[in-house]
Amino acid sequence: MDFAFLSSTMVTLIRAVPTTLVLFSLSILCGGILALGITALRVSGNPVLSGFAKAYIFVFRGSPLLIQMFLVFYGLGQFGVIRYSFLWPFLREPIVCAVLSLALCTAGYTAEIFRGGIRAVPAKEIEAARSVGMSGFLLVRRIIAPIAFRHALPAYSTEIVLMMKSTALASLVTVWEVTGVAQRLISQTYRTMEVFLCAALIYLVLNFIILQAMNLLEYSLSRHRRPFAPGLRA
Repeated sequence: MDFAFLSSTMVTLIRAVPTTLVLFSLSILCGGILALGITALRVSGNPVLSGFAKAYIFVFRGSPLLIQMFLVFYGLGQFGVIRYSFLWPFLREPIVCAVLSLALCTAGYTAEIFRGGIRAVPAKEIEAARSVGMSGFLLVRRIIAPIAFRHALPAYSTEIVLMMKSTALASLVTVWEVTGVAQRLISQTYRTMEVFLCAALIYLVLNFIILQAMNLLEYSLSRHRRPFAPGLRA
């Protein structure tokens, strides 16, 4: 095995990690904010708003992310209202299109995860909160949101890991993240196995860090479920 080549390849791919992290972070942030809005529409009880949310979720969960990314990257420029608007200097950038498509896609999945968390909130908790005068935003902030997020966290952590792996598709719209740089190295060296092994190792390390962070967050939010240690004061 050529360790010199592996080490040089690893160094080259690590230089592309910041681009992957930017794609991942912005996609999760924008997708999470959008998912909150979609979830609010989904559980609003209004047939029109709920129907719009259902349609959004169906479209972005039912179609391949790769096609969505191609439609955003190649399709938006076909509309003159976009091409001649103030948004075009941003939307013509590959990384912006990649973030937009990733965020739109993950919002559909995340909205359903959040809705499942809301449905898991015990009715007695809501009734108890209302009995002491909580309502509206205060009820959501103190009771519904914390309980729903704890229930949704395991499924949401899986979606976050999937989004990290989905950033690899950005290479197909000329964003040079880890997979894009790996493909460019393969075209120069024709050493597919070694290059992709290095890329896979980088993704494994990144996902390991993400999972550990999510496990730590879940642990910190579940103190009430831990067994009481004898001899310690509650």
